[in-house]
Amino acid sequence: MMTRDYRPKFLTCGLAACLVLLCGASAHAAGFYISEVGTPTSLGTAGAANVTNNWGPDAAWANPAGLTGVKGTVAVAGLQVIAPTMKWDTDLAEKGGDDGGNAGEPAGVPSFFFHQALTDKWHFGFGFSALQGGGADYGDDFVGRYGTIDIALTGVGATYSLGYEVNDRLSLGFGGSVVYTVYNQDIAINLGPLPDGKVKIKDADDTGVQPIVGLQYAVTDRLRFGVTYRAEFDANLKGNVEFKKLPPVVPLPPQTNIKLEWTNPQTLNAGLAYTLGGNKKLFLSGNWQQWSEFSKNQLIIDTAAGNAVTTLDRDWDDTWSVSIGYGNISEYRGFSFGVAYESSPADDDVRTIDFPVEENWKFSAAYARAKESGRGWSAGATLQIFGDAKVDQTIQGVRFKGDFSDFYVLFAGLTMRF
Repeated sequence: MMTRDYRPKFLTCGLAACLVLLCGASAHAAGFYISEVGTPTSLGTAGAANVTNNWGPDAAWANPAGLTGVKGTVAVAGLQVIAPTMKWDTDLAEKGGDDGGNAGEPAGVPSFFFHQALTDKWHFGFGFSALQGGGADYGDDFVGRYGTIDIALTGVGATYSLGYEVNDRLSLGFGGSVVYTVYNQDIAINLGPLPDGKVKIKDADDTGVQPIVGLQYAVTDRLRFGVTYRAEFDANLKGNVEFKKLPPVVPLPPQTNIKLEWTNPQTLNAGLAYTLGGNKKLFLSGNWQQWSEFSKNQLIIDTAAGNAVTTLDRDWDDTWSVSIGYGNISEYRGFSFGVAYESSPADDDVRTIDFPVEENWKFSAAYARAKESGRGWSAGATLQIFGDAKVDQTIQGVRFKGDFSDFYVLFAGLTMRF
């Protein structure tokens, strides 16, 4: 009788707490925004050239003001491979389990960017790429299975933007990214002395719009300043919940829906591009992201028997990053390289296994070639190396502790310019 009382109470009251979001265990940034969109500008300079980009159609996403510097009708299509490595080392596991092996899940991400001059002053840009994401598969026997077993977040976005040339020195830009987000997660259910159950969050999705404004100003003939602001936008994902491996005596509702709610943070990026001579450029940029606004995540489980609502405050901090890059770039001819540092939104005492964000370094390089017609190709890569991401978490009454011995992500992209 005690077991019968324990399990329904857990399902109706504790389930929301055990499901509390969020995904991205192999998040590709300090949070889960992705700054590598597959182009040589983003991949080859560790993001340092994004905000002052005024030569490629990916300025449609990076900084719409830069569209005014792009010459002719240009399209760039590419494919980026994201290959994360995540290997966990256990220090403590109150209910046993294994280390999960390499939990990183590789992904292939297409991208497309387009520029068209509308008038002498107005320019149109379009971009499609992955803007958010992450994923991990630790396996059913992982020591942190009550936090997550398998998790995946995909956020693809179509960006529409306009650039306006105020004068020879000043350009303005604005637009928005229409972001479609899909979230899936498997979590083990602790049933005490009985074998674990499992709950699956299936195809929770939502579409949101993130506004973008940008500015570029030529301080001198050699020095260009750029700034891009992306506004916050709400994510209100809706999906289904499926329970598995539960004893038949557990009363399950005939239908269970789930709502996940959080705020995608606003960001501010500013940078400089300095022409050393010819096509040689030096890039420097800094970025701020308000992850403290994302910190509160709400989960609502809707059943025929009523709703269970819980809010988790992750106690996250805002993040900052700095990057420096060098390029010999002219219409995507040449090469570039860069390095960047990003701070972590989560300290060791608040980090969770479903989202083990950590400070990281990026090292990037790219090479491009083009014909006189402007058609060509480029290849680039970024290696993002994270800290050990220590986790000491108690969830569903079970404590586990450890860190990641290997935690890095390789981005490799190939693009064609038309």
